Amino acid sequence: MAASRWSTPSELLTKVRRRWSSGELLTAYARQRWEPVVVPLRAPTAAEVAERFGAAQDWLAEWKTVDPALIRLDWKRVGGRLVGSNEVPHRASIDTPDQAWALLRVRRNVETFTRLLDLTRQAAPALVEWMTAEPMKVLDNADSWARLVEVVRWIDRHPTTGRYLRQIDVPGVDTKFIEQHRTVLAQLLDRQLAPERIDPAQPPARFAERYRFRTKPTYVRLRALDRPAPAALGPFSEVTVRVDELARTPLDVARVLVVENETTHLALPSMPGTVAVFGGGYAVRALAPLTWLHDRELTYWGDIDTHGFAILDRLRQVFPHTTSVLMDSETLLGHRAHWGREAAPVTTELAHLTAEELQLYRDLVANRYAPALRLEQERIRFSAVERTLTG
Repeated sequence: MAASRWSTPSELLTKVRRRWSSGELLTAYARQRWEPVVVPLRAPTAAEVAERFGAAQDWLAEWKTVDPALIRLDWKRVGGRLVGSNEVPHRASIDTPDQAWALLRVRRNVETFTRLLDLTRQAAPALVEWMTAEPMKVLDNADSWARLVEVVRWIDRHPTTGRYLRQIDVPGVDTKFIEQHRTVLAQLLDRQLAPERIDPAQPPARFAERYRFRTKPTYVRLRALDRPAPAALGPFSEVTVRVDELARTPLDVARVLVVENETTHLALPSMPGTVAVFGGGYAVRALAPLTWLHDRELTYWGDIDTHGFAILDRLRQVFPHTTSVLMDSETLLGHRAHWGREAAPVTTELAHLTAEELQLYRDLVANRYAPALRLEQERIRFSAVERTLTG
């Protein structure tokens, strides 16, 4: 065995520091379950002492320099006929927390954690168990800890339904503070709040939704393709409205046409009893609250590419009766001169397409016609659009 494989004081320090960094030592201390930190040492054997006597002596001298007030060494005797009997350390122990803190030079961190733990035990005792399990996270947030606890207490004392995060009224706290600390706040709130105050279906990243705050409203852009426009649009041919309000105000129309391209949305021809919705890609999920769409003819027109069909599939998950238009092989093959390339095609299996749509989607995935083929809405001849939509 080479001398480099014999344990050294620096390796011992590294192992103890690793246990500190994991939070293990501080957790045991906070829970009053401290046990001595015992680290077995790799020491030279009698044969190695004989073979590398000088190196073994240097190794032993290094261990004799460790502070016995901090590290207790257990020794064992090794020997042989060539070099005689020698004592070498085979186990190192740090017996008390104070010894560990001095060795690692973390006493100030321990004092900070203990102070924060005592303060929280008085203000929000439900958080103490988490603190003792995650002491390093507490130290990482030491400068903000008092404010974090106050945010948790404020939310616990106030109903969140109908309130925005902006309305949390704690000194030194704003929405940027909430956003920056939402991960640790979520872990604390999960322990502080009653179960009915938490929506477990929402991840901590969706902080407002998880803790039932009011969220930023979703908007949808509508354009009347018939005159007069539906009464809900008033005198306007085009409006942007909140989805939650539109959900409570069904439009008096027979058909809703969802399109993805803004230029196409603006240029759509007149169609009786029809309103166009500017879908905005995967934002079509925002239409889900409009349950009255189940009672309307609902048509989707997107780009002929893999993402276009993925969006159609997503819309059908909510509104199975959705039909598609101008998303077929005839339209694709009739516009070869306008083919483009899709930047990042998807290949996910889609379960809500018709047989014809699914076949075209699979052809696109397989690059049957061209690599990453894409035909954008606005590249389809307008005469074909008018003939299909108004014919």
